Order: sequence, then structure tokens, then C-alpha cells
Amino acid sequence: MKLGLSGRLTRFTIASPLTPLFLLAAIAVGLLALVSIPREEEPQISVPMVDIQVAAPGLAAADAVELIGVPLETIVKSVNGVEHVYTQAEDNGVLVTARFLVGSNPEDAAIRIEEKLRANQDRIPVGVPDPKVTVRGIDDVPAIVLTLTPKPGAAGQWTDQALYDLAHKLRTEIAKVDDVGLTFITGGRPDEIRIAPDPAKLNLYGVPLGQVMEAASQANRSFPVGNIREDGQAVAVTSGRTLASAQEVGLLTVRSVTGAPVYLRDVADVAQGPREDQARVWRWARHEGQWAGAPAVSLAIAKRAGANAVVVSEAVRQRVENLKGKLIPEGVEVAVSRDYGETANEKANELLFHLALATVSIVVLIGFAIGWREAAVTAMVIPTTILLTLFASYVMGYTINRVSLFALIFSIGILVDDAIVMIENIARHWGMRDGRSRTEAAVEAVAEVGNPTVVATLTVVAALLPMLFVSGLMGPYMAPIPVNASAAMIFSFFVAVVIAPWLMIRFARKTLAHGGPDHAHEEGGGKLGRLYARVAHRVIGTRASARNFLIGVGVATLLACSMFYFKAVTVKLLPFDNKSEIQVVVDMPEGTSLEATARTLDEAAAQIRALPEAEAMEVYAGASAPFNFNGLVRHYFLRDRPEMGDLMISLLPKDARSRSSHAVALDLRARLKALSLPAGASIKVVETPPGPPVLATLLAEIYGPDAETRRKTALEVEKLFRSVPYVVDVDNSFGQERPRLRLIPIRDRLDYYGLSERELQDSIGAILGGSTVGYAPRGDGRAPLPITVALPQSARSWSRTLATTPVAVTAGPAGPRLIELGEVVDSRRETGSYAVFRRDGRPVDMVTAELAGQYEAPVYGMQAVNRAIQAHDWDALGLQKPAIRLNGQPEDESVPSLLWDGEWEITWVTFRDMGAAFMVALLGIYVLVVAQFRSFRLPLVILTPIPLTLIGIVIGHMLFGAPFTATSMIGFIALAGIIVRNSILLVDFIRHTASPDKPLRDVLIEAGAIRFKPILLTALAAMIGAAVILTDPIFQGLAISLLFGLASSTLLTVLVIPAIYVVLRDDGKPATR
Repeated sequence: MKLGLSGRLTRFTIASPLTPLFLLAAIAVGLLALVSIPREEEPQISVPMVDIQVAAPGLAAADAVELIGVPLETIVKSVNGVEHVYTQAEDNGVLVTARFLVGSNPEDAAIRIEEKLRANQDRIPVGVPDPKVTVRGIDDVPAIVLTLTPKPGAAGQWTDQALYDLAHKLRTEIAKVDDVGLTFITGGRPDEIRIAPDPAKLNLYGVPLGQVMEAASQANRSFPVGNIREDGQAVAVTSGRTLASAQEVGLLTVRSVTGAPVYLRDVADVAQGPREDQARVWRWARHEGQWAGAPAVSLAIAKRAGANAVVVSEAVRQRVENLKGKLIPEGVEVAVSRDYGETANEKANELLFHLALATVSIVVLIGFAIGWREAAVTAMVIPTTILLTLFASYVMGYTINRVSLFALIFSIGILVDDAIVMIENIARHWGMRDGRSRTEAAVEAVAEVGNPTVVATLTVVAALLPMLFVSGLMGPYMAPIPVNASAAMIFSFFVAVVIAPWLMIRFARKTLAHGGPDHAHEEGGGKLGRLYARVAHRVIGTRASARNFLIGVGVATLLACSMFYFKAVTVKLLPFDNKSEIQVVVDMPEGTSLEATARTLDEAAAQIRALPEAEAMEVYAGASAPFNFNGLVRHYFLRDRPEMGDLMISLLPKDARSRSSHAVALDLRARLKALSLPAGASIKVVETPPGPPVLATLLAEIYGPDAETRRKTALEVEKLFRSVPYVVDVDNSFGQERPRLRLIPIRDRLDYYGLSERELQDSIGAILGGSTVGYAPRGDGRAPLPITVALPQSARSWSRTLATTPVAVTAGPAGPRLIELGEVVDSRRETGSYAVFRRDGRPVDMVTAELAGQYEAPVYGMQAVNRAIQAHDWDALGLQKPAIRLNGQPEDESVPSLLWDGEWEITWVTFRDMGAAFMVALLGIYVLVVAQFRSFRLPLVILTPIPLTLIGIVIGHMLFGAPFTATSMIGFIALAGIIVRNSILLVDFIRHTASPDKPLRDVLIEAGAIRFKPILLTALAAMIGAAVILTDPIFQGLAISLLFGLASSTLLTVLVIPAIYVVLRDDGKPATR
């Protein structure tokens, strides 16, 4: 008998002493990988974003774009690896963001941008400050957030200033932990020595404001001036001194207009106290069923690139535990608001449990279906293959995360196929009792199914591997599936032909050696075979019945496809995951005070406290909450204006609540509608996206000839967004014009008084904006305190008192006299500019929204808005109806157009690439089958059952009410490989069984009856692998596709292929069996 690759491998290893060593080595390296491989909840998607911030003092947004934004854009766009350039301009500043291609190295990205900027320094306008370049990537996202807050009984003892000091010291301690990356503090107010000038006292004592600033900065100077020789020594000389306390600062003297010295404390309030930030952070937590609020400070901790989040998280938690009672006092609670290490470990352990559950279930299935000896072999084969795959994954630089583990779980069902086919065939050959030795029979059994098994294994790899080339943000998210599953398939083949036969020989029973009965060899395929034969007789009894069966199956497939059109099954990129955190983002109208924002946040917090699932929340007013990956892409870390607020909600653990986080978010969104918000305000419920984050789920980019046309069109589109009931959290990118007070120096008066405009501007900046004039060292390991000159927040309003502030001295006829601010400036109320956005060199306004309710995929929101745009009367408004684009920016910007972006862009790219991958997979499978059977027509018969999987897939999604997602598509593509594998084994057996004197129907029924059991077993094994992941929100689509797709296609394949044979090659002879 011709042995082929499989037979030769088995013959070489079945009695080799190296085989057990190979088995032990595989287990050892796999266990090493399992312990060493970093764990994460989601795959790390590296999307480096380089922010270039440039101050543009005095320029309106539109002017800042033209002077600074456009030159910077052209420089940045020329950098290799930049995918998109976004420009955002407001009055007095520009932010240009370069988003690099997925997978780029963040450090390389920053260096390339810096080098390009330096090389083109001459193109940056004169007088514009140097750009500030900041690179942020996935490794800058805090993995752990510690929130310091006073315990309920100690709330009065701890201010936000004291908490900040404690957080600062704790940060220093945390930085000592290995693999801790960047850390930052949000909330709290650091101490400072503040000099608050009193306009009335300045006038009373005759002291100009400039003298106060000069005295404070000059008196706090100390610097080395050289050495002197004294008593045979070289003594270092230092000139000046540094001020150490508010008392010392207050005792400084300043010169009045009369020349008399005046103590600084007499003309200004000098005190040490917390900085008056326009930001506030507090925390609500549930204690014994009661909610309690207190000031809070958050310490955000990122991990270094490549570090194991689980290890870093445990080390940080241990460090905090060790510091309790030492650095951390009894009255302060350190709550862990976020811990990606813990969630990653929980998810990994849960999925490893599912992996074990699937393995045990498959072993039990084989035990009952074939025999317990074969089950014991499978119990060794599956873990060995999985451990080898983990080792390969570790070597290739992948981590243990939900996607890679799901790849292994769904691979279990496929990887066991090779072993089942080999084991079942060895058992069948041993049961023949034809005088061959067990070893010889095992080698020949492997050789008999070896070649089709090689091709069948390669078909699964050919089906999965093209998915590796999915582009965009979903590419790295999905990459572990084709890589791990393909590696598992290749390892499973070698384990099946090397380890499985060796184990079968070792586990063989003595009864077998003595010729005892063997249940594994049942004539005609046993009971299952007889059941199959009964059904097959009816299907292929006549050519007409076979043709009618094929027509019926074809119609059923077309009906299944129509369910997508009729929306009985909806399409979405990925469903929402069941997370333990939800974010609420509040944007009040531009110019809103911090107090008004805090009141709105308090009202929102009251609604959140009514949720039974809410456990705690941090409220950030005028400060940005520690950002997640979603916040990194949306630039939430820049949310530090008084009108901006965030609420980070921590939910109860998943097993302690009945509702998913998405259900809670829907409930919360409905509750927040009760809030009365001013015009122009928006409140959004932001869930952690399951896959790649986008600026908004539903994002309409409005292009047009000028800013006014774009803005008017965008406002109309925003109204149409609000008209769709399931389009929620609607907002736009330009907001409202910010109110502004402009103080204009009166030039002729300045000239008359002999004042410099610069001196005047410095004085205005100091009292209204604050000016740091130096630092006061404190010793004892404490940070020096900044010394600032600024008015208290309560006095910062344009009033008669402020206008009387003396800013300079002039020589008058009656001697020197003070000049008040109001004498040399005119004040004017005005509005600022709208925010200006540009994307890839084109000006754009954006309308953003989320979807919730009846439909949650952007495609349905887009269709609804598109219909509303078509029906809208644009002419009555004097506007042109925007042209709708689904992909690519418009070439002609002279007419308004609407480009759909957001999640739609990723959905389009993902499904386009996966469709292309599917075509490549089919082509690869076709080539493999042509090579195996040396026929061009026969592979077409083998590929025919692939569309049949859709019948089961659609029925499954309808039963579960689940959307057809990217993971469902992965299941569909994987099924192509599995179903073709079954078809190959069946067709190969038909060809082996065929003989000229045998009726075709007998050949078909015999082949089907004998192969039905292993085909059914492999399908059941894959279905068991799928069943254990049915409960996961994201991978439910994959599970449904495998479970129901396999059920329908397996049962149909064993009937469709014989029916095709009868229709195409009917010999007219009736079946004799």
C-alpha cells in the first residue's frame, strides 16, 4: 500500500523512543508559554497619534488655521506612515494630530514628526511659539486607576489639597514598581504661595502692580557668582536668597510713588493655600447601601510596552497594601477604579476554563461514540496541540487575550478532527481482524485517510489565513484568530499522525490482541450508518428526487440570504461587550462656569445613584477623567475646560448583576433625558467599544464651499439626526461662539503717560491669568512651592474695582502719580469664533451620534438619515441638498456633500476585506482540491455545500435575536474550511469505493454510511467548542455561525454531494442495499 507523507511519518514514529520525548517537550514548552505569555483583555491595537500643539496668541480660529494649521498639515502629511491628518483650531491655538498607520511604532512616529518639523522650521511663521509635540499610543492608556478619597467618617479632615499631597507621595512610591509606565494625577489642588494684589490698598499706599511683580521675582533669586579664598580654603559664593514661606514673602518691601518702602503684605493678600484651579473632582460610593460623596484625587498608572498587565497590576496593589498604615493613613480609602490587569486575568481564566470544558466534553463525546481508549488518546492530543499553539503564539509575539483564546476554543473542535479521523480509522482497521499486526494496521489506517486529511487540514488553513490581511483598525484585533487557528491546525495534523497512533498502541486493550470483539468496527457504519442510508435512499432514489432536493436546498439558501434584506437579521461590526465601566460625557455651552457644570454633573450623578447596578462613580468637572483606548482616539484627555465634565461609573461585577452593561447604559440614557439642559448643552453615555474606537458610532462629515454653508448644512443634518428615534446623543463639532471680553490699550494715552504696551499687557496677564514668579523651597523632601501673582477667582470680573488697579507710575505736574488700568484700556464684549476642523487638508464640520434602541448598527441610522435628507425641503432654506458619499472625501468641494465615517468606515473596510479574504480562501481551497483530485469539475462539487451554511447561520441569529457581526463572518469563513474538509473525506471515500460493477447509488450510500459517523463526530466536536462561547457578547456571532451553520451544512452535505453525483453522473441502476 502507498503510504504517503502521513503513513511514512506514522511508520517512523509509532515505535520510536523519540515520540514520548517529543510529547513531553511539547507539553513542557507549552506550559512555559502559558506561564510567561502576557495577559490582556483585548488585543493591543497600536495606533500612534502625534499631537502638535501651537499657541496662536490673538488670532481667530480661521486665521490661525491659515497661518499655522495649513503649513503644519503639509509638513506632517509628507511624513512616511501618516494615514490621516486632523486639524482643530480655536481662537489663540491650533492642534494638528497625525494618526499613523495601524501597527506603527509610537517612538519612531514621534521622531519622524520632530525631524520633519525641524527640517522645515523656516515654514513656521515668525513670532509663533515652537510647536509642542506629544505622542500617545496604546501604552499610554492607564491600566490601573487608584482613587484617593476620605472614608465616610473622616470626610471633614481631608481636603482635596491634602489628598493631592498624599497622591503625589504615593505616585513616587508606585513609580518604584517594575514595568510601571507613565503616571499622572487628576483632581486635587497643589499648595502655592499666592500674592493677591488688592486694588484699593495699592492705590492707598501708592504702589503700582508692576512693582509688586518685580519685588516678588527679584527678591527670590539665588545663583552662584564664583569663589573667594579665605583661611586657605576656596569658598563658593552665592548671591541672593530664596524665600521659604508666605511670611517671608509678605515681609518684602516694595517702593511706592513717593519713594517710601511698603511691606508687600500691606498691599496684597499673601498666603499659602491650595491653587484656585477651574476644576473639581469628587467621588460617590455606596457604603452599606447608602451613597456618600467626598472630594477625590485619581492616580492613573500606565504599564510599559510589552509588560504583563496582570503582573504590574498585582505588584501595584501589593505596594498600596504595604503602604497602608504608613504613608496611607487610616482615614483615607484607596479605591481601585480601574484595573485592566484584573479584568484581563478574569477573562483569561474564564476562557481557559471554557477551553478545558470544551476539551472534556469532546473527550466524553468520543468515549461514548467510539470508545474510551480513543477518548483517552483525544484527552492527550487536544492539550498537546493547544500547548504547542500557545508556544507558537508566544514566539510570534502575541498575548493571551479574549481573541486569541477564542481562536483556540473554536479551533478545538476543528483541531480534534484530524485526530478523530485517524483514531476512528485505526479502530476500524483493528476491528477487521485480518491477520495484520496492530502496528501495521495502524500505519495503513493512517495512510488510507492521510492524503485527504493533509488536504483537508490545509483547506481550513487556506480558509482562515487570508483573514490575516484584513486592513485598518480591525486587522490587529482579528489577527490572533487566523494565526492561532492555523497554527493549531498544522500542529494538530502532526500530533494526529505522530502522537495519536503511538498512544493508540500504548492504550490498546489485551482483548484486542486476543481477537476479542471491537465495537469500533461496525459493518455499514452501525446504527448511524443505517439511519443515513434510509434518508439517502429517499433523496437519491431517482434523478428527479435528487434534482428536487437540490432545488429545495437552493431555494432555502436564497430565503436565508433574503433575511438580511428584510432586516430579520441585522448587520453590525461588533456588539457591545459586558464591561464594568460606563462613562458619561457632559458638554455645557461654551463659556459656562465651573459651578454650573458641577451642578449639572450632580444632577446626572443623582440619576446614576438610582441605578441598582452602580457601585461607585468619579465626577470630573473641568478636568479630564483618566482616559481609556476610546478616550485616546477621541482625545478626551484634552477635556479640561470649565464647561466640560465626565462621570466614570463603576458597575457591580458581572456575576453580581442580572443586566449587561449595555442594558444599564440604555436605562441610564433614558433616565438622563429627565435633566433640563440649557440650549447647546449635550450629555452622552459612552460605552467602551468592543473593537476599535472611533470618534462617534454615527459620524457625518459635511464638506462645502465655505464655512457658513457647511455650518448651516450641518445644523440641518443635526435636526434630521434628532428626527430618527434610535439615533441618540446627537452633537456637532463646532459648538457655539465663546463669549469674550476684549481689553484694548488706548495708544495715545500710553504714549502720553510714557508707558510701554508690554508692561501693561504683563500686568493684565498677571492679575487675570496668574503669573508664577518663582519657587519657595521647603526642604525635608517636600516639593518647592510656586509663588504666583494672581487675583482670587472671586475677584476676576471686569468691575470698577478691577479698573482702578494701578498698573504703572507716570511723572505728572504735581509729581509722580499712579495710572489706573481703566485709564489706559477700553473694554469691549464680543463673541469668539466657532471651532474649525480640517481632515486631510479639507475643511469639514461634523455631526456625531450614537445608536440605541431598535437598531444599533450605523448602516440603519445612515439609511434613515439618508431618507430624511432626500425628503427634506432644502430649497426653502436656501441651501443645496448635500451629495451623500459612503467612502472617500469629495474631489469637488464647491458643492455641499456628506461623507459617512465613524463605525461605518471600519465596518465597510472590515467586511470588504473579509469578503476578499473569503474569495481568496475559496480560490486557495479550489487549488488544493484540484491538486488532490486532479480534476477541475470535482472541486466545484466539493465547494457546493459552502453556501448551505447560511441556512443554519441565519436561523441561529434569528433564534438568538443576535446581529450578524464580524465574528459571525469569521465563523462563516471558518465553516468553509470545515465543510470542504468533510466534503473531501466523503468524495475521497466515494472514489475509493467506486468500481465498474457496483451501482452508483450503492457506492454513494456505502461511502456516506461509513463516513457519516466521523463527519458527524467532527461536526459535534466543533459545535461543542462553539457552544462554550455562546455566552460571550462579542463572540456570540462566531458561536452561532459554527453551531447552527455546522448543524445545517453537515446534515445537508452528506445528502447534497450524493444528490449532485446522481444528477450529473446517474448510471440508471437502482440501489441494491
